[in-house]
Amino acid sequence: MNGEAGSTQSHHFQAEVAELLNLMVHSVYSETDVFLRELISNGSDACDKLRYEAIARPDLLAGDDRLAIRIKPDSAARTLTISDNGIGMDRQELIDNLGTLARSGTKSFLKGLKEAKDGLGLIGQFGVGFYSAFMVADRIEVTSRRAGTGETWVWRSAGGGGFEVAPPSDEQASRVHRGTEIVLHLKGEASRYLQPFELERVVRTYSDHILFPIELVDDKGETRQVNAASALWQRAKSEVKAEDYTQAYRSIAMAFDEPALTLHYKVEGRQSYAVLLFVPTTPPFDLADPGRKGRVRLYVRRVFITDDADLLPAYLRFVRGVVDSEDLPLNISREMLQNNPQVKQIRNGLASRVIGELENTAGKEPETYLRLWNAFGAVLKEGIYEDQERRGQLLGLARFATTAGDKPRSLKEYVGDLKPNQTEIYYLVGESIERLRSNPKLEAARARGIEVLLLTDPIDAFWTMLPQEFEGKPLKSLSQGDVDFGIIPLLDKAQGGEKSGSADEASIVKAVKEALGDMVSEVRASQRLTDSAACLVASAQGRDRELERLLARQNRGGSAKPILELNMQHELVKVLDAARLGGRREEVADIASLLLDQAHILDGEVPADPAAFARRLNALVVRGLRTSQ
Repeated sequence: MNGEAGSTQSHHFQAEVAELLNLMVHSVYSETDVFLRELISNGSDACDKLRYEAIARPDLLAGDDRLAIRIKPDSAARTLTISDNGIGMDRQELIDNLGTLARSGTKSFLKGLKEAKDGLGLIGQFGVGFYSAFMVADRIEVTSRRAGTGETWVWRSAGGGGFEVAPPSDEQASRVHRGTEIVLHLKGEASRYLQPFELERVVRTYSDHILFPIELVDDKGETRQVNAASALWQRAKSEVKAEDYTQAYRSIAMAFDEPALTLHYKVEGRQSYAVLLFVPTTPPFDLADPGRKGRVRLYVRRVFITDDADLLPAYLRFVRGVVDSEDLPLNISREMLQNNPQVKQIRNGLASRVIGELENTAGKEPETYLRLWNAFGAVLKEGIYEDQERRGQLLGLARFATTAGDKPRSLKEYVGDLKPNQTEIYYLVGESIERLRSNPKLEAARARGIEVLLLTDPIDAFWTMLPQEFEGKPLKSLSQGDVDFGIIPLLDKAQGGEKSGSADEASIVKAVKEALGDMVSEVRASQRLTDSAACLVASAQGRDRELERLLARQNRGGSAKPILELNMQHELVKVLDAARLGGRREEVADIASLLLDQAHILDGEVPADPAAFARRLNALVVRGLRTSQ
């Protein structure tokens, strides 16, 4: 049965698809070859799915077990046909797969596509490659018949606001016994894709390592295979050239950049598997997807199983590639993948090899590694929080902005430059490098030349909440708990003389606490400040101030009251002390509130009552001006 007579139905595209199609139809991209790579990749996926489903249902192959992709140009009709005899699609799948974008982050993808100089590089990464065909075609017809069914359906669109799904003509139905046929009615400027030699060039450049034969029908009607169709990962490294790896990476990862690192090896012994992994040069577009899914494909004896096997931990999700097992069963399910001891061993082995390769690169090619860290460091740091077994290795791989200069530094470099008597690694977490560099909590450390790590990635607020150490030196936050630099010498020894401070620190602390009440959990004299009047810190048992802010933005738990630290040598604190001694309680309360509001502002926060802050500040300024007259 080939559909139902008179059952043509028109549909509107999902809004995001319509916007994407508008970009494709009016594309100004000069590199349009991507469309063919994408359609071939879709055909390969369809063949993979059929081969996998046929493990349980051999009848789906129905005497046609040679899976292939065929390309046929027709100069007279100005059409290019790409067909496969894979799994095919039924009517609803045509509507769902070609009429909507189901993946999250669609809007951010469209924004990136509009803004990116290399917009094509985003197309394959995001899995919307079918629509790239509208760069070269003004009309597309897709005829498809799902394996194991008797119905054939045609999807067609001119790239406007919608599409229609209809029964096929007798001719269309006779051409597609199983799988999918895509007919592109080419634009005038896309005539070169009617030339067999041009089509062969594109296939060899982008799709040579597709595992299924790609056949090209020339203008004489003769058919020949134009790709190698070999599993590159099963070949010996000595047989593979650098350009072969690049082509394989671009085909597997749907990318246009060069692989920064390539891992190609075989494991033999209790279990056997081949590995071909790539670390990209530029971050994949889906790196920030909330699902944090990996994209390493699992094959079993050259049969594609899934790209959702989580073969690497989430913090290595930027790695792309293939793992081909000789031992796993072909019918392994997702549940079995989660609990299979062989898969667990593969996971552990892959993670160790990738981290080991990163360590080698960091040691032998520090500039190359620094570029990788700039691209993927924020993701790698997720592992410091999640992977207790490899935490030490990941800390060693980390590179940090610090107060010692503009170049990122390793913890090994930091520990090698510790000041006399320094026993801790100090850090500060915040939103930006600029704000952290001006943070008053750095003052006492700066006076002693102590290097401080400046952490600005959101994940930094989480991994630093766990007890961490490197080479026996604990990591210590400058915005949490007590800090005592007393035994570390000052850079300028003249600063070490006795300073004229407030005589009765305990009384000042008590007065300020009474004035502020439960707005702060504690008031105390500061060991962090040398120039500023006050700062806010968290208790040693509480969460870091930056983590508090992140959680507050997500409405996840209440915020703990901060500790207010006072610089007892600061003139404003001395003015407060004088008001206390003079019994001017209202003035003490105003200055105490002003100190608290200043501390909030220095942390990038808005005072609890901006109007009251402005009033107190104005009053203090006016009082000072009158005194000076």
